[in-house]
Amino acid sequence: MKKEFILPDIGEGIVECEVIEWKIREGDIIEEDQIVVDVSTDKAIVEIPSMYNGRVTKLHHAAGDTAKVHSPLFAIEVEEDVEAAVESVAEPQPSGKEPQPAAMEPQPSGKEPQPVAMEPQLAEIQQTQQTAPSNSKALTTPAVRKMAREHQLDLGTIPGTGKQGRVLKEDVLSFLAANPIGSTKAPTSVPNQTSNPGVVAEDRVELIRGVGKIMAQRMTESVASIPHFTFVDELDVTELMQLRRALNEQHGTDQLKVTLMPLFIKALSLALKQFPIINSRANADFTELTYLASHNIGMAVDGANGLLVPNIKAVEQRSILDIATQVMALTASARSGKINPADLKGGSITISNIGAIGGTLATPIINKPEVAIVALGKIQSLPRFDPQGNVVARNIMTVSWSGDHRVIDGGTIARFNNCWKSYLEKPATMLAAMV
Repeated sequence: MKKEFILPDIGEGIVECEVIEWKIREGDIIEEDQIVVDVSTDKAIVEIPSMYNGRVTKLHHAAGDTAKVHSPLFAIEVEEDVEAAVESVAEPQPSGKEPQPAAMEPQPSGKEPQPVAMEPQLAEIQQTQQTAPSNSKALTTPAVRKMAREHQLDLGTIPGTGKQGRVLKEDVLSFLAANPIGSTKAPTSVPNQTSNPGVVAEDRVELIRGVGKIMAQRMTESVASIPHFTFVDELDVTELMQLRRALNEQHGTDQLKVTLMPLFIKALSLALKQFPIINSRANADFTELTYLASHNIGMAVDGANGLLVPNIKAVEQRSILDIATQVMALTASARSGKINPADLKGGSITISNIGAIGGTLATPIINKPEVAIVALGKIQSLPRFDPQGNVVARNIMTVSWSGDHRVIDGGTIARFNNCWKSYLEKPATMLAAMV
């Protein structure tokens, strides 16, 4: 029985994505949790794993196509059916009928079966594959098939010593021992160097696709459907930087480094407890407002494939050191461009640290369906007056809020910012609130 693999939810509000690269071909035997395709959203390049063991019978999309969430991505004959079909070849048939080849897919009437597309191989490998059984027909286990793929071996060429000729792990190891060159790779092509430095460069046209295309669509939708307003203030983070240094002296390791971001995130969660409307979202037709129980705080990361916004789940239940660990892990995944889809779902408010790149002010676009986002500017050492009227150097950061004016107004965001600011400028109050 064939199954359709349905493209799952891969991010908050994402309804489609672009197929970037297939990791499989029609006819391949795949295993559960094996990565089958890379798809691109507005937030990341996401690796999609298989939910089944079995043989791929049809790819519904080519690279570059747009795939819809909750629609079929590819078809697969589950492993139980594949193994049963293979066993029917090796075992006697009680009906007296001649056994039929198991690896053949049903073909529409009147049409010749089409061969599965193969990558170019060396001539001797092609000849071997023409006469030897394919991996899909060999009797073996998924673990052995995986080992064969890793070494680029054709299981049909390996004599099986198990029951009914089943290929065992020991058979593969023995074959590798007897044939040290476990695989033959196609020759590497040399780039054709035809550039002429004396020729004037021409205009280059590049299709807007992948992350850029979908991000443009979502940002346009956010601006068009949400009435944004901006609120700007400055924070004195001098004492906060002292706390960060103290935490790193006591708890910092090669695996854990406390930046200012975990402190901003924790203070934001404490402020959300007093202003739950900032942690809400409206439904599509703006008839209901849902107050979210968890503080899933997102952080915008400048990744290799563009802006990514993973979020830390349930910040209200986490310590500063726990948040710091999450920040490091999610930042590393986001910068690689490949991240767990679950880390992109369910965000309730977002922090964008533009100051890490440069700049002091911004007008950030709300990450729909959230109702607020804050941009952190760079820290500057600036002169300020102390309580005695003396001019002193202080570490100052400008923060820029964008709010959904349908849900919150200027007074609400100002009071919320003041609460958040009080925890950051006097971090002892933040630590006391966590007890």
